[in-house]
Amino acid sequence: MKNIDAVQSFLALGQESRLNIFRLIVHKGAEGVTPSEIKESLGIPAATLSFHLKELYQANLILVERQSRNLIYRPHAEQVTNLMDFLLFNCCGGEPCVKKENNSNISKAKQ
Repeated sequence: MKNIDAVQSFLALGQESRLNIFRLIVHKGAEGVTPSEIKESLGIPAATLSFHLKELYQANLILVERQSRNLIYRPHAEQVTNLMDFLLFNCCGGEPCVKKENNSNISKAKQ
């Protein structure tokens, strides 16, 4: 992944509503989610939601498919994986950053 692609992804995710939309889409995974489901779940007005979905799509973070009269949004798994790999490339000199026994403590702290 090129720096400019990562920057575009981070800019798209750098807005709270878009981040929440993206997280919901990722949570739904391959099943996908319609704009009306996103609107209902997050309470975002339709025009605003359309703008945010366009930004996420242009950043190549989500995919859209038309099924009959519905649009279905799914995460662009390859792009998300590329972004994570970009962030973690050469992390900690190739060694694990956190020992496994500490991972459970981190997970508990986030709850």
